[in-house]
Amino acid sequence: MFQKKQKPQSGIPTASLPDIIFLLLFFFMVTTVIKRSQGIPILTPAAEQTKKLESKRHLAYIWADEMSNISIDDKLIPASAMSSISNIIRQKLDADNQLIVSMKIDKRAKMSLVTDIQEQLRDAYAVRVNYSTRFLTNE
Repeated sequence: MFQKKQKPQSGIPTASLPDIIFLLLFFFMVTTVIKRSQGIPILTPAAEQTKKLESKRHLAYIWADEMSNISIDDKLIPASAMSSISNIIRQKLDADNQLIVSMKIDKRAKMSLVTDIQEQLRDAYAVRVNYSTRFLTNE
């Protein structure tokens, strides 16, 4: 006569689980930053005392090697376009007023190259300049 009512099931619905997983996967793929290049190969000079930068958020890197190759944030600058360094750095300073220019110069590079880069930074009004070194070990 009377039929027994079924008890409600207490399972968790998993029908939308693949959608959630793909959304999370897509989110992490979009927000992850992978640095591909490390500039041009150089040998930085050694220093007895170094200070680590607190944050790498407001940095622009200038790389220079012994062959006078110059790279700004992994973009090669032709040697004939040395005057464009000040324009590039000026644009970066306009976008970020807390910008620190980190110079990674090969220890075998000519001092005239370093002086030319410093003059371009001065023309761009870059006052916060960092010279990258490696720590000198006493071995």
